Amino acid sequence: MPDFSYEDAALASGHDLICGIDEAGRGPWAGPVAAAAVILDRAALPPGLVEGLDDSKKLKPARRRELFDHLQGVAVIGVGLADVAEIDELNILAATMLAMTRAVEGLGVPPDVALIDGNRGPNLDCPVQCVVKGDGKSLSIAAASIVAKVTRDRIMADLAVSFPGYGWERNAGYGTKEHQGALATRGVTPEHRTSYAPIRKILGL
Repeated sequence: MPDFSYEDAALASGHDLICGIDEAGRGPWAGPVAAAAVILDRAALPPGLVEGLDDSKKLKPARRRELFDHLQGVAVIGVGLADVAEIDELNILAATMLAMTRAVEGLGVPPDVALIDGNRGPNLDCPVQCVVKGDGKSLSIAAASIVAKVTRDRIMADLAVSFPGYGWERNAGYGTKEHQGALATRGVTPEHRTSYAPIRKILGL
């Protein structure tokens, strides 16, 4: 379970504002990639919320949404997106770094240090510490993983209204059988990532 070990180490090094950063949506065939930056107000965190925070992939959708709502009043949150055009132009890794940078900018206050899930991080105006599988180790990163996932799921549900039949409200743009079947019958939409091999194959590129 995640805890405040990484945050405590940063505090001991003289850093006060510590943000966790994570992304959602690198793997899907459609839609943007989303990133979140979260600074937790530890004094305001209720015990139940601390105990509930975890890697978003380990949580059921309803629980993620519940935790997302609880975070709104006890955290500083920034969200950043990179859209399909940026993903296709830059590549998904660079687009993810762009989304993370935008998420930090969205905080409205510059953090002293950023804890980032994974082994790569963007160039920020503060020290960066990458933490492999950090969403299961750091509570700040876990909170960011929940915010990024819930935010992106809601975006995909909205896009599903404009592009019905692909099941994005259920599969979030991942290449499920439902999604593949819709691509075969309905074709590629402007929200599909044409730099991704399965979409390029359909387009004959």
